[in-house]
Formats: sequence, structure tokens, C-alpha cells
Amino acid sequence: MRKPATRAVTGSDAVAREAAGVPYLLRRSPRARRLRLVLDRDGIPLVTLPVRAPARLADEFVESRRGWIGRQKVRFAADRERYRARGPLGDGGTIDFSGQPHRLEVCGPTTARRTRVEHDDADGPAIRVWVSPADERPLPAVLEAWYRREARGAIGRRLAARAPQLDVSPAAVSIRDQRTRWGSASRRGHLSFSWRLVLAPPAVLDYVVVHELAHLVVFGHPPEFWTLVRSIVPDADRARRWLRDHARELHWSLE
Repeated sequence: MRKPATRAVTGSDAVAREAAGVPYLLRRSPRARRLRLVLDRDGIPLVTLPVRAPARLADEFVESRRGWIGRQKVRFAADRERYRARGPLGDGGTIDFSGQPHRLEVCGPTTARRTRVEHDDADGPAIRVWVSPADERPLPAVLEAWYRREARGAIGRRLAARAPQLDVSPAAVSIRDQRTRWGSASRRGHLSFSWRLVLAPPAVLDYVVVHELAHLVVFGHPPEFWTLVRSIVPDADRARRWLRDHARELHWSLE
């Protein structure tokens, strides 16, 4: 028996549902042309459905993919355990930046009014946090703010380099923390990118930038879109695989 729920999930436009005893999240998207099923950052099945499609299609889809969901949950638990083995977020721990693990050093206190973060590779890759007693932000919030600034700079540099190659000019650019996308583009020329891309190798970030810029030329993903992307980034398929294989650890960063 299907048991739809009406409670919206906090911080998301998804709605909790259940099909064949499998709890899942249902999200509608005006960009969706077909059903899409993934596990979200918390290991919960997430179905994206076209806006006008009936919800029963999502229920039927989840029911038909129960075996796949079960296997993915086992893999999710193993990935989670492996990631947690890196240790808690704190002094002496490990965090990622630009595709490399960095040693996290929490230093201080400093007399500055704000906690400062600096990147220093002089003695091995390291992220150093100088803690100010006057700054009440927790460590994850401090690091996220720094990552967002670094992401804006890195993405801005790639946009400046790549936009002329496609002869386009974005109308606006935002840095966000999308739940299911690394980037997006609107027909009005607005581009949005996840700040978590700054954790990935530069080549992967570059691919996502080109991907979204290419949507200003070809909207959607017809064959000519991929031809255009690969003409600018020949290793686009490798970058896509990297994002698929490492998506969870990017979403788990700062936990």
C-alpha cells in the first residue's frame, strides 16, 4: 500500500512519501523531462519528477527499483563508514580543497575580531584556521564561508577564461549549495554553481563551468550540446565520472 505524506522536508522543496514500504522524497522540477532516482546526501531515495506528472508514477518507479535502492543503501553505508574514518572535523583532521586532502590546523587565539582562514602548502597541503574569541561562529560555518569565497574566485576565473570561447556572457552568477546539482543555467542567462566544486580537482570545476556556459548556447542536453562541451573540454566524460564517484564525500564535507 502506498502511503503518501504531506509534510514538506525542511530545507528542501521535496515531499516525504512511501511506496512498497520504502520511504523516499519526491521533488518536482520544471527542468525534468523524465523520472530520476538518486540517493541524497543523507542516503534517502530522492525522485525528481516532471511538474505535471502524477505522483503515482514516482511510487511505481520506487517500487520497481527496490532492489537497486537496497544495493545503493549498502554502498552508501560503506562509503559513510570510510569517510568517517578520516576523523572528526577539528585540529589535526583532514579536509579537501582543490581535489587534494589538506591537514586542518586550528590555531590561536588571535586578537582579530573575525576568525581567519588561510591556505598554506609550504609544509604540505594545509588549511589553517586562526580562531578569534570574539567570533561565535562554529568551525563548520567559518570553513564554509571561506570555501564560498574561494569558490566564487575560482569559478569567476574560469568563467572569464571560458565564456569568450563560447561567445557568451552570463547575465548573473550565484554561488549556492544545491542539493542535487553542481550547477544550473536559466534561459535568462543566470548561472548558479555549488560552492562544493572548490573541493574538487580544478579540471572538474572547469568542466562544470563549461557545461553551464554551453547551456547559454544550447539549452537542454541534445547531442549537439555534448559535442559543444567536449570541443571545449575533451575530458568532460572523465570529469562527469569523478563527480558521480565522489559526490557523497563532497556533500559530507564539514560534517
